[in-house]
Amino acid sequence: MTGSYSLAPVLFSDVVGSTLMICISFGAVWYASRLRKADPSSVIWTYLMVLTVALAVFSLSRSVGHLVKHLLLFTGNAYIWQCFQPYTGAINSIAFIGVASVTLFFPKVQRINARILNDKMALEKATEDIKLLNHNLEALVEKRTSQLSLSEKKYRGIFEGSMDMIFVLDDQLNFQDINPSGLATLGYDSPSELVGSVSFGEIFFSSSDYEEFVEDLSVSGSIKDRECRIREKSGLEVLILLSVTGTMSEAAKRKSYIGIAKDVTARKRMERQLQQADRLASLGQTAAGVAHELNTPLGIILGYTQLLLRNCEEQNASHGDLQIIEKQAKNCRRIVQDLLKFARGSATQKSYVDLITCFDEVISLLGHQFEKEGITVETQFEQDLPKVFADGEKLKQVLVNLLVNAKQAISGNGTIVVIVKLGPDKHNILISVSDDGCGMSQKTLEKIFDPFFTTKPVGVGTGLGLSVSYGIIQAHGGCLQVESKEGVGTTFTISLPLTDESQKSAEESQTPTLQSECS
Repeated sequence: MTGSYSLAPVLFSDVVGSTLMICISFGAVWYASRLRKADPSSVIWTYLMVLTVALAVFSLSRSVGHLVKHLLLFTGNAYIWQCFQPYTGAINSIAFIGVASVTLFFPKVQRINARILNDKMALEKATEDIKLLNHNLEALVEKRTSQLSLSEKKYRGIFEGSMDMIFVLDDQLNFQDINPSGLATLGYDSPSELVGSVSFGEIFFSSSDYEEFVEDLSVSGSIKDRECRIREKSGLEVLILLSVTGTMSEAAKRKSYIGIAKDVTARKRMERQLQQADRLASLGQTAAGVAHELNTPLGIILGYTQLLLRNCEEQNASHGDLQIIEKQAKNCRRIVQDLLKFARGSATQKSYVDLITCFDEVISLLGHQFEKEGITVETQFEQDLPKVFADGEKLKQVLVNLLVNAKQAISGNGTIVVIVKLGPDKHNILISVSDDGCGMSQKTLEKIFDPFFTTKPVGVGTGLGLSVSYGIIQAHGGCLQVESKEGVGTTFTISLPLTDESQKSAEESQTPTLQSECS
């Protein structure tokens, strides 16, 4: 009995400890399962869950074994315990090995978990970098878009604001785009009239010029500063300085052409006028010397011929020959006088002249003769024109010359139109003489003001009339221009400047009803 009582505390502790071990181990399993549910991806909680389960199995095996053992011993069934004891020891060993294995395996799992965490951190960093890059990319795209927009705006401004003609052609040399100056040069109102409906070849004045242009462009890929004659919408000829270069579009993989054309019509006209003035000046000096040298022998020839005519009877065969000599000598003297007028010019007596009254006198003088030949002279005189400070007689001489030339250009019936009007800026008066005669070629137009150049038959004209007229208008500070088309007719346009007093009178008068087309 004494021995039994001495083992009571031990038995009590073993029973209570075994019971507590079961309760605590299963409590640990329950708590670990809650932690794992809260964070299933955590390796720590997974390890803890496995460890507590292994410990629970170990505690269950050991504690149940102890409780069953004490129960069997207390009831006197020790032999039964002897049968189960080996199994409980094996279960305890297996459970302990499980706990040990989980504990030994954890460092490896921890290293794997550490790598996973490192990879996670690296992935998070990469994600942050991508976000930052994406943000910077958006800012960069926005910046590039803004720069592209500014660049497009700048070059569009250059394209739209250029005073020269800028255009774009496709690979078939059809218009794709053109700036406002180009539209104005070609006489169109909007790009839609050209784009898709007019090819570049259609605006060339000469088909041979266009063929040569295409051939040179295909060989060299570009054209620089080539003088070309093009046709505006109304059919008038325009002289341009043309440069074209080819470009390859990366997106469309098609070739296009960018061209710039400068309208040099006015400049060429001015150059011709300067050349004309130089030629007239040099020829005038030569003509003065020739006229002076010829004047004396012609006077002697004419004088002796007239003396011979006085002493020669009309029935004499020589009388007719002497008359021919006299006539031709007078013609020569007239030519010499024209030469002197051209070279030296006569004294100019300027005063304020009423052009309408002045021109009415000339037309009434020549009109009757023209009507006999089937030619009608029409006048369009603007009323209340200011007077011009000029030599009225010399202006009459210019108008007579232009009217006679117009009459000779008309074969059969025709019409001559004389227009006198105030210029659009009220700084000049415009006079035009138009006919519907045979017209002139471009080659003839380039020489029309050259002294002694004439298209009339031999003996009909001397070729000095337009040269003298040109000099008279230049002496008045004006300009004389000509436009002509073969088979259509010719128009001579005179621009005479107004003095300050005349301009003041023009500004106070009524608004003109006619518009000028002379530049």
